[in-house]
Amino acid sequence: MTNKTEKKPLGIYIHIPFCTSKCSYCDFYSFRAGEDVFDDYQRAVQKSVVEWSKKCKNHVVDTIYFGGGTPILIGAKRLINILNCLYNNFNVSKNTEITVECNPESMNDDLLFHLLKGGVNRLSIGVQSTNDEMLKMLSRNHTPEQAKNAVVRAKKQGFNNISLDLMYALPNQTLYMLERTLDEILKLEPKHLSCYALKIEKGTQLSKKNISPFDEDLYADMYERICKILSENRYEHYEISNWCKSGFESKHNLKYWDLSDYLGIGCSAHSLLNGKRFEYKSDIRSFLKGEKPYLECKINGFGEAEEFVMLALRTNKGINRQEYIKRFKKDFNKIEKSIKKYELYGFCDVKKDNIKLTEKGFLISNTILSDILMSI
Repeated sequence: MTNKTEKKPLGIYIHIPFCTSKCSYCDFYSFRAGEDVFDDYQRAVQKSVVEWSKKCKNHVVDTIYFGGGTPILIGAKRLINILNCLYNNFNVSKNTEITVECNPESMNDDLLFHLLKGGVNRLSIGVQSTNDEMLKMLSRNHTPEQAKNAVVRAKKQGFNNISLDLMYALPNQTLYMLERTLDEILKLEPKHLSCYALKIEKGTQLSKKNISPFDEDLYADMYERICKILSENRYEHYEISNWCKSGFESKHNLKYWDLSDYLGIGCSAHSLLNGKRFEYKSDIRSFLKGEKPYLECKINGFGEAEEFVMLALRTNKGINRQEYIKRFKKDFNKIEKSIKKYELYGFCDVKKDNIKLTEKGFLISNTILSDILMSI
């Protein structure tokens, strides 16, 4: 039985919306700004941290994630000031995972030294590709050499837990090009890899170009090749788009996938706290004025049980029968019946107490989820 005084774990996400330029595929809330805005934003974040800490007395923080935008653009000093504010106001666990997103061209020894000294213990670096042509198409500001040097530099400074972001299914990308990128990335021995297929979002630079849809068969070949190569190199495929060496899962992102509590601070940041979803406006002026999160929302309009199923089946753990029944008081047999037909083709693994998708099933997860959600 859980002790009523036991503190609940909490992840904290800090959104830093500043970038030197906009990548062609990006639809996140980000823009260019000067030092004066950086200072104002830091103060607004710290003010929010103090206010939220009073509402989270029954939580213990075990993950902190600085995302963006490009968080390191505001400098190590401001990031560490925010981090210290979190330590001074929240109950922060001794072994908290503290991640900062980085772009290779903005990383230098001085920045890395102060981040590590200030308590940051995990870096997520946006490499995306080691092909110069692909990087230019994505409007990235770094070269393949800068990306490799950034990882080497971070390791020399003492960072052990490094995650790299890669993109595939890019316009004009071949299977050979993807394999070359994977080969070069694996030589850097990252502990974690996030591999995302390009999705052209409305309003982005890429959406304004007449780009032909990516060939679905080639996309499937690329995904299967990523799975095979990373498996051969002993990376665990623990979520549809994420792989890691044993014990190096992103603890923060796992909170999103199992509906644990997380608090987002900053313009456009989302939260799930004590069963409620809310978000800040994608408007820095609103945030600087101190406006509160304004919208209680659901994922694509679904309820909590549906969200749980959608997110759990993204992971290699899948859905546990007893957990689902205890949490939602719903019939698990309906889910089992709707997914059973996919087991015959190797798309899922159905056991007495658990259901999960296979790597093959991850490829058609949208189809499988549509069937399941209709049964709930």
